[in-house]
Amino acid sequence: MACASVLGFAPGFGAASARAAECGRNGEGFEAWLGGFEREAAAAGISKPTIDAALGDVFYDRSVISHDRGQKVFRQTFEQFSARMANSFRVRKGRSLLQKHAALFKRIEQKYGVPGPVLVAIWGLETDFGAYLGDFATIRALATLAYDCRRSEKFRGELLDALRIVQRGDLDPAQMRGAWAGEIGQTQFMPSSYLKFAVDFDGDGKRDLVHNTADVLASTANFLQGSGWKPGAGWNEGEPNFPALLEWNKAKVYSKTIALLAEKIGGAGD
Repeated sequence: MACASVLGFAPGFGAASARAAECGRNGEGFEAWLGGFEREAAAAGISKPTIDAALGDVFYDRSVISHDRGQKVFRQTFEQFSARMANSFRVRKGRSLLQKHAALFKRIEQKYGVPGPVLVAIWGLETDFGAYLGDFATIRALATLAYDCRRSEKFRGELLDALRIVQRGDLDPAQMRGAWAGEIGQTQFMPSSYLKFAVDFDGDGKRDLVHNTADVLASTANFLQGSGWKPGAGWNEGEPNFPALLEWNKAKVYSKTIALLAEKIGGAGD
């Protein structure tokens, strides 16, 4: 998951007339909250057609809340987690994709300094190389979490950023499906990270991290470069680029697994 701090609201955004009701603890007040949020979005510069297209059929999704409340403390050791996740399928498939897209990975490394095995490892761990992106409607999930009192401020920012993605033409709302917490695309960018780091690497006019392999991989490299990636340096724990992997996912067990899988895909650790 590409982690990034939630973008701040626009200047003047704190005006009471523009702010949605703070939050709710069940679905009863959701419709009223959504109306307030639509006014808030308009005050932040989101166009009415975008608001109507993105929020017109949104409803409170109890299954999103169930997933949020059902999160368990991560207790697996690195050995346990990496044995399951850096498996032989992902190594074989990763090597195949590294070869298939060799020219693309060369261009990406020249521009961003991030080698192909690292990008393929992230791609494989996040969605099995784009095979499973999740099936939650992104904007509905974000709206539900923005309304819910547990982390309303964070997800209100992410919901606004999702509307900005729609407004600039990268994706339409129907294409935005993913994990329950609002991650989008083949390497699972939160909307704030999508806005900041997504790139149109093939020049087709859109930053499409759902369907476009070139955009997906280059944007992932751009995130790592923006997180301090140092070209040519190592990425295992204790090496210069491990902190950039921790910016991708702050769980050390996960970041170490990215590093291990990248080593295996690149030919080491057989």
